[in-house]
Amino acid sequence: MGTILKVDRLEKTYGEKKALQNVSFTVSQGTCFGLLGPNGAGKSTTMKILTGIIQADGGNIHIFGKDIKKQSKAILHQIGYVPQSITLYEQLSAYDNLVFFGEMYGVYGQPLKQRIAEALEQTGLSDRAKDAIKTFSGGMKRRINIAAALLHRPKLLILDEPTVGIDPQSRNHIFQMIRSLIKEGMTIIYSTHYMEEVEALCNDIAIIDHGNVITQGPLNELLEKYSQKAVYIEAEGLSGIPQLNNVTKIYEEGQGWVLETDTITETMAKILHLASRNNWHLKRLEMIRPSLENVFLSLTGTKLRD
Repeated sequence: MGTILKVDRLEKTYGEKKALQNVSFTVSQGTCFGLLGPNGAGKSTTMKILTGIIQADGGNIHIFGKDIKKQSKAILHQIGYVPQSITLYEQLSAYDNLVFFGEMYGVYGQPLKQRIAEALEQTGLSDRAKDAIKTFSGGMKRRINIAAALLHRPKLLILDEPTVGIDPQSRNHIFQMIRSLIKEGMTIIYSTHYMEEVEALCNDIAIIDHGNVITQGPLNELLEKYSQKAVYIEAEGLSGIPQLNNVTKIYEEGQGWVLETDTITETMAKILHLASRNNWHLKRLEMIRPSLENVFLSLTGTKLRD
């Protein structure tokens, strides 16, 4: 699997504020790459630089093996971009909006009509094609925005916080679209502060905070490397957990207890033994799934903030 995007030591400053500091990451072809971080971390600035909306103060970007400083026109024509803010003409219908954006991308006539029909089908909005955008929900507008970015059939699709403030139905449609596009071979960069979305969609990720990429790599490897393994126990008759070998930390959570340990199987076997000996009535005993929240906490010492 080849590299479709390489970002090397990207820098951006607004006044005295450093928005990006030595930001570097790579994106493999045919994957969904998650750029995860809190609001204000530098995600949107990075996306705008990748799409040529703003210029970086330093660093290099290669997309499709080309230098964006020297071959931006050839590169940007193969990129679809969905900004965080919805950009549609409220008075026009969904169909007319798509005609406008399609022609902006250089698609005309019958090919454009066919692609609009396909895009509306993908977004689940074929029956609303002639309705004015002003009558759409926020989620429906977001889906039309994504449809507009697909009309020129880009090789790389950049989505900046695509599910902020939308309804669950639209969120599910967007997830289905992303999975379908990945199967068709498209590469997607998915910027968000919602960790569960990255876990559901992305193969590889970079975590960005205060303008710095603090880690990157395959999602499963980062979960394994940084996320603390733990066991959760909930039982009647249990007032506390005795200290066990290889358990580094014990704390209450909800109706039960969390035991952090690198020896999951051994710890669970010991708990079962203790439960039998002490007549605990076990209600739950399970391994806690590693999460990106644990990873972010491990790397920054804080939880991911909005």
